[in-house]
Amino acid sequence: MRLVVSDVDGTLVDKQKQLTPATIAAVGRLRDAGVRFTIISARPRSGMMPIVDALELDVPMGAFNGGTVFTRDGAILFEQHLAEDVSREVLELARGVAVETWVFAKDRWYATDGEGPHTKSERITSNQEPVVRADFSAMTDGIDKITFVSDDEPLLRALTAKVKAQIGEDRATIVQSQTYYLDVTAPAANKGDGIVKLAQALGAALTDTIAIGDQANDLAMFARAGRSIAMGQGPQAVRDAADAVTLGNDEDGVANAIDHMILEQKI
Repeated sequence: MRLVVSDVDGTLVDKQKQLTPATIAAVGRLRDAGVRFTIISARPRSGMMPIVDALELDVPMGAFNGGTVFTRDGAILFEQHLAEDVSREVLELARGVAVETWVFAKDRWYATDGEGPHTKSERITSNQEPVVRADFSAMTDGIDKITFVSDDEPLLRALTAKVKAQIGEDRATIVQSQTYYLDVTAPAANKGDGIVKLAQALGAALTDTIAIGDQANDLAMFARAGRSIAMGQGPQAVRDAADAVTLGNDEDGVANAIDHMILEQKI
């Protein structure tokens, strides 16, 4: 294997959104063995930078599930936003539905509620404070991601189905990155296309690439990578889709995968 591409939340970091020393050390061992390592995440670039700096990643990586491919010095190698008409339609579909709305555009995070139940976590994930606003009708140009937030799982599943039926998956990538998050991004902003772009940028064949992840939005890269590893705490459907399953993210699962599944070449 020449390249490992890892998801971040629920995978590379623990439940406190922190990189552990064991994971940092394992990534170092992987690189010492001549295997390149990069990350792809639903996070914006701002939220990825603490991880990038801690791991000293001087390689292309993917924000917004691959909708933005960039390097540590700020260079943008690829970028695709939601079309304006799609952004307007998606926002309209959620009008009157009991969800919080987050919009990510031009390196800023906008939210309808600055103190919602998942806002504290997103402050860490995005590495910035939200700009609170109730109306997004004047800012549908250049949106990277729209996220609807609710702990009402049936409600969010119903909204997901509604958005998919109305928008169509040829106009946007529509996926629940967590049971409480519905993410809508550009068509190319999905981890399947994202891992292809990263492998090309790093000169690795997909057959020589391993993907590591934990959620439904990681399945697209599992399908494209030569090998796939699911996190132990991930949903059963995600674990079933992977070639191997490691420990959970609170058990240094990525470090375990690197040492016992990749460097020992067990998958």
